[in-house]
Amino acid sequence: MTDDWRPTATIETLHERARLLAEVRVFFAERGVLEVETPVLGHGGSTEVHLASLSAEATTPAGRERLWLQTSPEFAMKRLLAAGSGPIFQLARSFRDGEVGRRHNLEFTMLEWYRPGLALDALIEETAALVRTVLGRERGDKPGPLRRRRYRELFREHLAIDPFTAPLAELRRRAGEVGGLDMADSDRDGCLDLLMSLAIEPHLGREGLEVVVDYPASQAALARHHRDPEDGARVASRFELYLEGLELANGYDELTDAEEQAARFEQDNADRLAAGLPEVDVDQRLLAALAHGMPEGSGVALGLDRLIQLALGKASVAEVIAFATPRC
Repeated sequence: MTDDWRPTATIETLHERARLLAEVRVFFAERGVLEVETPVLGHGGSTEVHLASLSAEATTPAGRERLWLQTSPEFAMKRLLAAGSGPIFQLARSFRDGEVGRRHNLEFTMLEWYRPGLALDALIEETAALVRTVLGRERGDKPGPLRRRRYRELFREHLAIDPFTAPLAELRRRAGEVGGLDMADSDRDGCLDLLMSLAIEPHLGREGLEVVVDYPASQAALARHHRDPEDGARVASRFELYLEGLELANGYDELTDAEEQAARFEQDNADRLAAGLPEVDVDQRLLAALAHGMPEGSGVALGLDRLIQLALGKASVAEVIAFATPRC
């Protein structure tokens, strides 16, 4: 017999994790944000090309159906917003296929919250406050002042290229050099994602919290667009927050236009097919909720296991999860 029945986190760490989860709940209770629970199974999954959803066959009142394990609770939470929930948060079980490593686990805890009527800049400040709250007691060296960086600025600084105007051939060449991979068939966003993750992200948040803004419009997902003040290029109204080279949170000025969201889902699935990936069922109930009317506002998803890992000084997320993959 082997010892692989044992938890990947120590019992002492699990006590610390529980305490930090309680602090998160207090943070939102003090701000009047309602805790909610939504299903981990849904009729639609994430259509994003660079996310791999898991699905399961289930018997429902409609017969045998394919249901999707949610990559985040976003779709169902937005349906609650459209129904008039007001500000909400959730500690949600989330799933992404193939994501197992020092910073990833197949099943993980996503802290996600939505703030109707709140501008993205204000949500950035609230996200930084939440991170400081969780790190506070464990980390006497709490992260310093929040620094904001533009996506283009980072590529120019670290790679001496403009990610918006560089030819695709050049991006493929640079990505191939950085990653040691054949990028000849990669699309623009695939190259940019690799360059961001390998050449830029490790440098972010080394002297305190850093927020990256003004991503390419093609990387907006469920966020609005706005114009880059530099040259009028369309960019995504979203941010990512980093600490110690680790991406912790991803926030949006939320898209509320049902037709635009449906078009993006359709384009995502077309891109998936072009990349040799299977289509993912679109969440029609989300589109119906947007058509009914979701209040304008902002929302953010934060990888809670990663934040707890940093707070407790652990080397991997497996050390703060009771039974990480493959011991699940």
